[in-house]
Amino acid sequence: MADNNDGDLGRTPEGDPLGSGDDRGRDEERAEPSFTFKNRDADDEGEEKDGKSHWIRETAIIVAIVLVLMFVFTQFFFRQYVVPSESMEPTLIGCAGCSNDRIVIDKMVYRFGDPEPGDVVVFKAPTSSWDEGWSSPRSSNAVMHTLQDVLSWFALAPPDENNLVKRVIAVGGQTVECREASGKGVTVNGKALNEPYINKDLQAQNFQVSDGTLGAGSCYGSDFGPITVPEGNVWVMGDNRSNSADSRAHIDDELHGTVPVSDIRGKVRTVIYPFSRIGGVGAVNPQG
Repeated sequence: MADNNDGDLGRTPEGDPLGSGDDRGRDEERAEPSFTFKNRDADDEGEEKDGKSHWIRETAIIVAIVLVLMFVFTQFFFRQYVVPSESMEPTLIGCAGCSNDRIVIDKMVYRFGDPEPGDVVVFKAPTSSWDEGWSSPRSSNAVMHTLQDVLSWFALAPPDENNLVKRVIAVGGQTVECREASGKGVTVNGKALNEPYINKDLQAQNFQVSDGTLGAGSCYGSDFGPITVPEGNVWVMGDNRSNSADSRAHIDDELHGTVPVSDIRGKVRTVIYPFSRIGGVGAVNPQG
């Protein structure tokens, strides 16, 4: 008798010619597993490179931001200077072999107003007569010179100009003079000044040390004037009156010792170093 199932030999109930689903599952379990091997050294090296690149990029961004801020503040708001001499003592200290005062000036104040009597200001030498004894801080090497110029934009090098610091005594339209015989000291429009910032003991000491060449009496130097200050200019003098080459020393130049307001770099606001002298620099109006 023929087997009625001969036609279905080797087929699964679903018609799968490869056998039952259970048999195939067992075959797959017996198959060799597939593995992926990773090179840990290569991964670590890649992560290290990415970390270094990220750190370098962040550092560059921070440095760029700092430089931009330094440029903006230096050019438009504030700048640091070093007091070059003793001419403003005792208000500002500067001398050979000592810790000269580091001062900060306000560059914005005169964008909205004019200098007033009593302001302590930093200004650029307005004529060549003020440059006696001054030499450029720039290198003679062209490359270094350019680098120093660039650094000065960020206050990392001094500007290539002769900067001085004095106190405004008279402004445009006012007449200033001093006559020892009158006993009044410096006068503006004929009125004696009130100058509490002058240390009279220091003036007497200057007179003694110099054997009298630095001047005594109420003028603390030679008579001068009368000189009428042109509009747009100021007359400046040092607080260490008998030891200051200020406007009096340049009367014979083309500006008669006066300083154009356009040459003023800013108003001194504070001393930031040495730490023992940190504090504000007040503007005492001598005409008040």
